[in-house]
Amino acid sequence: MTTQGSVTETATAIATATAIRSVIDVLQPVHTLEGEGFPVRRPFPTPRIPQLDPFLMVDQVGPVDLGPGEPKGAPDHPHRGFETIAYVLEGDIEYADSTGNRGVVPPGAVQWLTAGAGVVHSAQPTDAFRAAGGLQHNLQIWVNLPAALKGLRPRTQNHGAAQIPVVRNLDGSWFKVIAGSALGVTGPFDTQVPVTVVHASLAPGASAQLPAPTGRNAAVYALSGSGKVASSELANGELAVLGDDGDTVLVEGGPVGADLLFLTGEPIGEPVFRSGPFVMNTPEEIDQAFDDYAADRLGRYEN
Repeated sequence: MTTQGSVTETATAIATATAIRSVIDVLQPVHTLEGEGFPVRRPFPTPRIPQLDPFLMVDQVGPVDLGPGEPKGAPDHPHRGFETIAYVLEGDIEYADSTGNRGVVPPGAVQWLTAGAGVVHSAQPTDAFRAAGGLQHNLQIWVNLPAALKGLRPRTQNHGAAQIPVVRNLDGSWFKVIAGSALGVTGPFDTQVPVTVVHASLAPGASAQLPAPTGRNAAVYALSGSGKVASSELANGELAVLGDDGDTVLVEGGPVGADLLFLTGEPIGEPVFRSGPFVMNTPEEIDQAFDDYAADRLGRYEN
């Protein structure tokens, strides 16, 4: 479990809330395979919740202990019309894309890829990790872009564990603020739409209040352990979807504590047409994306 951060504080008080959001549904994840065949646990999209505007997808890879030669990744594949967030908790990801960006995302680090007008990229274990094996655990999160920003030129933002702020409580709980603002700190990523992404690790019986401004969609996903969101029980792998009836989300750790992914985002409110690696506003734009990829036009840019 990675807890590094550039800002470490003792949170002795929680900001006063005007209202605690209620839970409107608790949903089970689906299990599927991605990339070269690695298993993922996916709280959404599912038939019950196709998206949580502006969030399109959350995939949890692992945690799983792999032997030599067993780590798998995702070879070259295209994206257009949205952003991807890769958060590595254990193991690593080596990335490369058609704009020339290359690098490694080590434990505790995050890569934020704005695919925009289109990019072809890969996300693979490093040769060393693939050869040796070990614990693999990461999150893949997709964030939609509004129509006005789907034509952005792709770019990549990378921040290591030491650059991502962590707020710590005296009870042993900690809160890693990847994007947006919470508990007095702000994540380092420049986001195209207003979102907050927090990895919260709650000690047994510990509670905290996290900000969810009125009008934003909000959800809490249990990465491990168990706990409560508002008055609703949340087991490992479950997703709690919050109602828009307050501006704060109350979370609590269960008997063994809980690792939670906290998401809020300002809804875009536009039509969403998605097919495989493309997310656009019309079926015609999806067809154009497939045509551009087939013709090797997608992800090619002049310097």
